[in-house]
Amino acid sequence: MSERKVRVRFAPSPTGPLHIGGVRTALFNYLFAKKHGGDFLLRIEDTDQARYVPGTEEYIQEALEWCGITIDEGPKQGGPFAPYRQSERKDLYRQYAEQLLESGHAYYAFDTPEELDLARTKAEANGETFTYNALSRGQMKNSLSLTGETWQALLSSSTHYVIRFKMPDNLDVTEVDLIRGSVTFNTALLDDKVLFKSDGMPTYHLANVVDDHLMEISHVIRGEEWLPSMPLHVLLYRAFGWENTMPRFTHLPLILKPEGKGKLSKRDGDKLGFPVFPLLWKDKVTGEPSRGYREDGYFPDAFINMLALLGWNPGTEQEIFSMAELCETFTLERVGKSGARFDPEKTKWFNHQYFIKKSDLELGKLLLPLLKEKGVAADLNMATKVSGMVKERCNFVSEIWEQSYFLFQAPVSYDEKIVSKRWKDDVPAMMVEISIFFEALENWSAPLIKEPFSEYVTGKQWNFGTVMNSLRLCLVGGSFGPDIFDICEIIGQSETVIRIRKGVETIKI
Repeated sequence: MSERKVRVRFAPSPTGPLHIGGVRTALFNYLFAKKHGGDFLLRIEDTDQARYVPGTEEYIQEALEWCGITIDEGPKQGGPFAPYRQSERKDLYRQYAEQLLESGHAYYAFDTPEELDLARTKAEANGETFTYNALSRGQMKNSLSLTGETWQALLSSSTHYVIRFKMPDNLDVTEVDLIRGSVTFNTALLDDKVLFKSDGMPTYHLANVVDDHLMEISHVIRGEEWLPSMPLHVLLYRAFGWENTMPRFTHLPLILKPEGKGKLSKRDGDKLGFPVFPLLWKDKVTGEPSRGYREDGYFPDAFINMLALLGWNPGTEQEIFSMAELCETFTLERVGKSGARFDPEKTKWFNHQYFIKKSDLELGKLLLPLLKEKGVAADLNMATKVSGMVKERCNFVSEIWEQSYFLFQAPVSYDEKIVSKRWKDDVPAMMVEISIFFEALENWSAPLIKEPFSEYVTGKQWNFGTVMNSLRLCLVGGSFGPDIFDICEIIGQSETVIRIRKGVETIKI
């Protein structure tokens, strides 16, 4: 095949939210295209109108945008091969179905659902599985088994029909998969797939091949579940006489469950507490929400970095990649054949790496809306300082609050175990003296509090451990939190004094 421009497509069906397996397929297509200076297309394959879910197409577009996967051509973007929505292209598929009929590669089938069920039942009674193929098609109701007059009369009377591909009998179909190498299928094990229905809509197989050809797709990179369809698609290219421009095929390994066997599903996420969709999705019928990585607080670049390493490895120890680095480094040769096990904890680890790389100011800006939701009045300066203090212990912006809420609001209760252990008879008087000492300090920053305070406590000959633990109890309500002088600096001089005095008034032995 002559060298041609790399053009790939992500072609989801709008039948529900985009699973992270679909996002990874889109990502690998995108990385391959950008690596080779090619184009990335989005094509919406909505020929199955019965399963169409409103809002899904918009969800797919928004998810790809959030991930930073830029679409070169698509329903929203347009392009030289528009339209990119198959329901808007349906008029052109009939001519290709008729071309296959005329060349003898397809035929009309008039079997009713009841007749097909009967054929399956008979086969099962004999311990067999019914397959509509070269062995059985002669006993079924189609344009190959009926007389020309009979089947043409059925067509004229608007009898329901489908157009099936005439699968060759006992032919080895060999094609190279860019991950798996040479793959051979024997057509004796394949059925005569439906290509076109009398309602004027093509099935996935016909529309997919026709559109890939017309849109000049050079490489088909899709999930492993489509591998059994490859021989049919290869035979369709041959039947149309398009073999010389047929795309190269690649079938990506599955994303596996964190535990047990099989493909990752929404149920796994529900059971183990992690999302399997990029964005929040609400079921259009039940209203039931499904969590999304965006709403759970993941950064898009961390999410993408994690997905890239599910099934692909760079051949080095490097784990953190920007999108630009992925585009430069990615190759299909380093995509594995085996399924890649999803690890929710590793996903959090990736987010942590991106989290701690962000400046304190960036995190402070992200924290402010959350503080507003909590009804906390705080300025950017305080939010920035708090973020810098706790970010090493956080994976998400929401965890900054969990690690620092006591800096924004005074304790309303005090840990009884700590009270009983630390709050001795002489402690209230110590705390009152400390509040007076703090109130008189002229400079209020952690280093300028710590040194004079240490001298003061030493001069009083108080037990330093008792003082520090009791002071922490007054300030945060327990025995947790960062360095006590950092706490004092952040909450401010006035608030520090207020909290100490409230503790003295409230805590009872």
